[in-house]
Amino acid sequence: MAINFGTDGWRAVISDTFTFENLRVVSQAIANAVSSSSWEELSKVDQIPNKDRIVIGYDTRFLSDRYAKEVARILAANGFKVFISQSCAPTPAISYAVKFYGAIAGVMITASHNAPRYNGVKLKAAYGGSALPEQCTLVEVFLNDNETQGRGPNLMDYDKAREIGLISTFNPILEYGNHIRKLIDFDIIADAKDLRVVVDSMYGSGRGVIKNLLQGTGVEVNEIRGEMNPGFGGIHPEPINRNLGALASAIASGLGNLGLATDGDADRTGAMDERGNFVDPHKIMALSIKYLHEKKGLDGALVRTVSTTRMIDRLGKKYGLPVFETPVGFNHISDHMMERDVLIGGEESGGISFKGHIPEGDGIIMGLLITEMVAASHATLGELVDELLADVGPAFYDRTDLRLKKPVAKKEMIKYLIDNAPASIGGEKIAEISTLDGVKYIMADDSWLLIRPSGTEPVLRVYAEGRTHQMVKELLGYGNQVAENVS
Repeated sequence: MAINFGTDGWRAVISDTFTFENLRVVSQAIANAVSSSSWEELSKVDQIPNKDRIVIGYDTRFLSDRYAKEVARILAANGFKVFISQSCAPTPAISYAVKFYGAIAGVMITASHNAPRYNGVKLKAAYGGSALPEQCTLVEVFLNDNETQGRGPNLMDYDKAREIGLISTFNPILEYGNHIRKLIDFDIIADAKDLRVVVDSMYGSGRGVIKNLLQGTGVEVNEIRGEMNPGFGGIHPEPINRNLGALASAIASGLGNLGLATDGDADRTGAMDERGNFVDPHKIMALSIKYLHEKKGLDGALVRTVSTTRMIDRLGKKYGLPVFETPVGFNHISDHMMERDVLIGGEESGGISFKGHIPEGDGIIMGLLITEMVAASHATLGELVDELLADVGPAFYDRTDLRLKKPVAKKEMIKYLIDNAPASIGGEKIAEISTLDGVKYIMADDSWLLIRPSGTEPVLRVYAEGRTHQMVKELLGYGNQVAENVS
């Protein structure tokens, strides 16, 4: 079986590897892993109230609801009491439900921001965030052991399981919404003048959620791409600039002066200002730090991945807040959120969370925080970005994936990057080299270039942030040069 249950669960092409048969096998391995004493020992939760309870949710992809029911009946056959979402739901709402209901684990059927042909399984831990890498490894152990021993999945009829109370449906948005109302000041939003919001749900499972939560504030909200469309209109449901033409057009046509976007399962965020300019997660995170600290008086550590803007570092220095850098992946941010007082944690891909919330990227709550920021400032998002860049910028960012002509071992690539590190790039001296995740050249002016070799394919992931557009061009150009040299 070509099943790899990695740190972000399992994703595969529908009807190729992501089949009902393989899903049953994975579900049985999850049941075995969660039932083991090792799962609870790894959970980082002092007490789990309901060790026999598992929460299941799903997104808007093709067959996601059917896949979720299949997982539910196998978990029920293994003795678990299953709470399954009554309709598609955002991943963070399911993660919050795991914590709220005191469940031992959660399963989300989604391939997140991936292309429509994919589906997947995300595994959630008792603390309301992604399962730890060690817990995912435990699933892989049982996957392999079950296959070696020839053990098939335990099965129970779905309707029978519902009859005897092993499967129940619930609405995860209710308690999730109540929780969000404690963290977002809807009164501030209600006092906003001429704030008109366009929400682009990208046909994902965040559809309708932001709009419904803003009901009653008096703010005009128009939602686009909120219909059920398992094909996502033929695009990747990832809230990055090239995928948000519909949102830019909606703003240009006068539907609103603030754009919010969420990805396929609504755990990532993106935004657009009143002019239809894309506001990336780097700026969203930096703006959020300014607002949470300056306007709401909140303190705590700032946690960012190695591929996220160093504007965070400059804000940390300005406010006297500690900054922690992690490898790519929100699970590393979650570790910090559970171990220390964290004001905000986030990554360049748009997964961001803040103090008081679950340790999980959440596009819904971040969209609402952006709305609150704009309302409180009596300024536009574009004006807030200009103010930010005048304060801790300028900062320009871009990234690209470069395919190599021949495979190069990850360790060899990293060694090459260290051994052949240049003295300068674009006229700026290299002040520091970090090997936390890939190789990162940090310039004297705080510009940086990160090169992360893929461990599974001949690809270099190249990220760059510079003080000028020209510097970003120089940094990416050096990345291209590396790819040519090693090929």
